Amino acid sequence: MASPFPGMNPYLEHPDFWVEVHNRLIVAISDVLVPQVRPKYRVAIEILSPVNKRTGEGRETYLKKRQKIFGSLTHLIEIDLMRQWQPMPLLNNTIQSDYRILISRQERRPQADLYAFNLPQPIPAFPIPLRAGDREPVVDLQALLHQVDDRAGYDYTIDYSRELIPSLSEADTLWVNDLLHEL
Repeated sequence: MASPFPGMNPYLEHPDFWVEVHNRLIVAISDVLVPQVRPKYRVAIEILSPVNKRTGEGRETYLKKRQKIFGSLTHLIEIDLMRQWQPMPLLNNTIQSDYRILISRQERRPQADLYAFNLPQPIPAFPIPLRAGDREPVVDLQALLHQVDDRAGYDYTIDYSRELIPSLSEADTLWVNDLLHEL
């Protein structure tokens, strides 16, 4: 059975799955992008992990790395598919969302594109910034996540009757229950 969720499958955020999902998704994105950008570009995409988001040394190390990139000629694409912990800080941003994709083009800083979405929404596709004049590939993260889900066979191991970790808001819990009840 394919994922019943139109966007992020919150069951994949469970600590028993996330490390594997995280690694598989990085490889899937790279596998799609490398043939489109070779030989001019190298692909090193950042998908946030619990270490990056949890308060402590890991988050501080990541924020320093991120700040260094912001001061460089490198574009930053930051993918946050975890509801748990505080999102990464953004300038003048009051948008609240479950998930985020940040595209920081070096030539537009401090401005950036934020793709903010919530559990019931599909994951937006987003462009990969390249140099002026080069065709920018678009990542269909939703399709890639569904491929990862299918290839890993999570439908055989996820118990959709189990309580979600991390837990959902009351409204999202009702939405998930309604969605799963329709199956």
